[in-house]
Amino acid sequence: MPNKSRRRGVLTAAAAVVAGAVALVPAAEATNTQPYIVGGTEASIADHPYAVYLTDRDGHQFCGGVLISRTGVLTAAHCAQAMKRQQLRVVAGRQDQRTSAGVVSEVEKVWVSPQFKDPTTGNDVAVLTLEEEMPYRPAKLPDASDAELYREGTKARVLGWGRTSDGGPRSDYLRGALVPVVSDEGCKASFSSYDKSTMLCAGYPDGGVDACQGDSGGPLLVGDTVIGIVSWGEGCARPDRPGVYARVAAFTTDVRSQG
Repeated sequence: MPNKSRRRGVLTAAAAVVAGAVALVPAAEATNTQPYIVGGTEASIADHPYAVYLTDRDGHQFCGGVLISRTGVLTAAHCAQAMKRQQLRVVAGRQDQRTSAGVVSEVEKVWVSPQFKDPTTGNDVAVLTLEEEMPYRPAKLPDASDAELYREGTKARVLGWGRTSDGGPRSDYLRGALVPVVSDEGCKASFSSYDKSTMLCAGYPDGGVDACQGDSGGPLLVGDTVIGIVSWGEGCARPDRPGVYARVAAFTTDVRSQG
């Protein structure tokens, strides 16, 4: 069984937020002197207006997400279940968490895939219906004709505000990194619980570039089409341990009906 440290980091942080005792990294420790998601660079919210992040009602970020409509946010099921709906907030249009830019919305409704049990068993998707309509362009959803987006070697961009290294400081800035899609056979060789019908993997054989704790729920994109949602992994950016994402194409019909 893989070490679910990325997922554990998210759930532990979220539980601490609920208890009012989350340990946050001081802003001075997360400056643009380390502009990395893990091996990435600072990204522009103007280029990716659909990128959002989730906080508790006190503004503590713990997950990412992606706008799929003016009032719909696609994220990971384990993020949506980390705290009660009334405590959830979604922040859009804000590249630097230390500013007041953008729009903050409460959540009106939460839909979680009925098949979801645990990220390592798949179906790790959820849709948040927002109380506020967002004035930002949503991402596109894949459909059955988009199989090429999942072809081995396809370069996809992961976005998030998570940690800059495994267990390291959190970022104040949106960051992104390009990672290649890994074949189903390659991902199965890394993770015995890999389910090709609801998951996909992306990353380099030598590691070095990956999503990390705090990036869960964020998008993996080819162009402006979201093909994956950050779900789980064994640590961050380790050799032969690619990031595991929810395969969005498997849920497009359900997601569209919610978002």
